[in-house]
Amino acid sequence: MKIAFYGSSLLSSYWNGAATYYRGLLRALAALGHDVTFYEPDAFDRQQHRDIDPPDWARVIVYPATPEGVRRVIAEAAAAEIVVKASGVGVFDDALLDGVVAASRPEAVRIFWDVDAPATLASLRALQSAPAGAVPAMSDQGMSAHVIQRALPALDLVLTYGGGPPVVAAYESLGAARCVPIYNALDLTTHHPVEPDPRFACDLAFLGNRLPDREERVTQFFLMPAARLRSRSFLIGGNGWEERAMPPNVRSLGHVYTREHNAFNATPLAVLNIARDSMAQTGFSPATRVFEAAGAGACLISDAWEGIELFLTPGEEVLLARDGLDVAGHLEALTRERAREIGRAALARVLSEHTYQQRAVEVDAILRKTVALKRERKLA
Repeated sequence: MKIAFYGSSLLSSYWNGAATYYRGLLRALAALGHDVTFYEPDAFDRQQHRDIDPPDWARVIVYPATPEGVRRVIAEAAAAEIVVKASGVGVFDDALLDGVVAASRPEAVRIFWDVDAPATLASLRALQSAPAGAVPAMSDQGMSAHVIQRALPALDLVLTYGGGPPVVAAYESLGAARCVPIYNALDLTTHHPVEPDPRFACDLAFLGNRLPDREERVTQFFLMPAARLRSRSFLIGGNGWEERAMPPNVRSLGHVYTREHNAFNATPLAVLNIARDSMAQTGFSPATRVFEAAGAGACLISDAWEGIELFLTPGEEVLLARDGLDVAGHLEALTRERAREIGRAALARVLSEHTYQQRAVEVDAILRKTVALKRERKLA
């Protein structure tokens, strides 16, 4: 089937945590026979920080971040059988959602793919409780809640990056015809064990961009243990941390390109996952970093959130921390051999249950069933 996918960026992970998710899923869907075109704006300096070339498994259209550029790519939705508007494009999000819904053919499957469903749902709930005439709520990804709500009746599916039963129930209560979480996973073509790299040598590493709804949890789960364990070495990667004051045993790397993620995960004694506020509160939201780290055979320490046991077994495949004291305790008790044991177990688990090939089979079945149902309704 011909898929038109409107997202933030396929070519660049610069200030774009969804890149790995898009790449893994869309590559695997293309391998199943789908014809994918990805539309991304030339915005936020992402085209100057590409970390992959245009792939052979998808056609990538980079359009000017202008009203005319948006109108041009919206018109191309009419040629697709599956039309996807992802959250978090960052520019003209409202126009894109309204536009592709209007431009797509009646028989096309229309999908809103939410890569931060807890934050979007928070803005939708705020809209419902706001007094008449109030300024429309905005999601953390720059979309107007009233535009999303208005589009729901015209959408065939809401797919989400995570969120589990709480997100499904919330979206369907707001009028979504069907909501299905499609979780992050391991991309076997890009993420795998490698030899350690001295550049990333440390006791604990964390990778994630500096964002308002993550910073306090990074302070609690990463910087506090670093300040407590002065004899240990810590490494933080991601955009924005260079301006943040750090304890002397913390080294900041800035943006870490995707091609370096394997070594970043394979080298430290342990790798830390920290969920953003809304994802931690909602649960069932494993970050891309969880599967990247496990795919490299890393020993993962994660903040504790509801549903993590569906993906990795606590104490065997991942170490859980309720706060920074737990993180410090894990580091003090962790030996190199124990870290390797946890990493090997995590790698085996994600290879057996959490690859993008497996996720794509799930998405493919959902798409085919939805197309068939639309045809049946049309003939009825």
